[in-house]
Amino acid sequence: MIAALYVVVLRSQATRGRLLALGALGVLIVLLGLAIGASDTTTIDNATGFINTIGLTIMVPLSALALGSAALGDLVEDGTLVYLWLRPVARWKLVVAAALATISVTAPLVVVPLVLGAAATGQGTDLILGTALAAVLGVIAYSGIFVMLGLWVRRALVWGAVYIFIWEGFVARAGRSASRLAVAAYTRSVLSRATGVTLRLAEISPFFAVVVPIVVGIAALAAAAWRMQHQDVA
Repeated sequence: MIAALYVVVLRSQATRGRLLALGALGVLIVLLGLAIGASDTTTIDNATGFINTIGLTIMVPLSALALGSAALGDLVEDGTLVYLWLRPVARWKLVVAAALATISVTAPLVVVPLVLGAAATGQGTDLILGTALAAVLGVIAYSGIFVMLGLWVRRALVWGAVYIFIWEGFVARAGRSASRLAVAAYTRSVLSRATGVTLRLAEISPFFAVVVPIVVGIAALAAAAWRMQHQDVA
């Protein structure tokens, strides 16, 4: 049943417009990586800053937001969700299907271009591996958060953008406590540890930098499943 629900969610969220926009962004990442790699003045610091700024700060969260908020949010908005609820299936399975659909689309559209962009800079294996791990962890955490957001609130795109640009972009920089509530602090810490380049907010220990994004993604989906059990969409 999860497989059938997965297909339904995938068809609703993976529209041609979204895929073309995210695909174009991925191509841009690779081209920028090639441009950076072609420069004689490129260093590991420049390349890491590029992956952090364009990849972890913009591409990963925005891609997960575009697809994750639509996974269940679009079904709520157009009234389709009520028909799925009429099926004899546990509601948590719909949340799992939404998460799997979001991750399965976001990961190749995000991780692959970022890894290729990192490789194109010519700054070594550490940058490539750090980019891959940080991007995967970001996809897991952001996908869970934005799938949940799409079910909990209307205009999830707006609220998700507020989290990305206001909270992670400004508020999280104000202090260590606030930064612990920013996914970017964990993904940046992974990248920073891998490359040895100091990045702002990258102060999380390696263990927590890896574990927390996974836990956050799972916890967000648990909250979405709870919401599914108590929400009335009829």
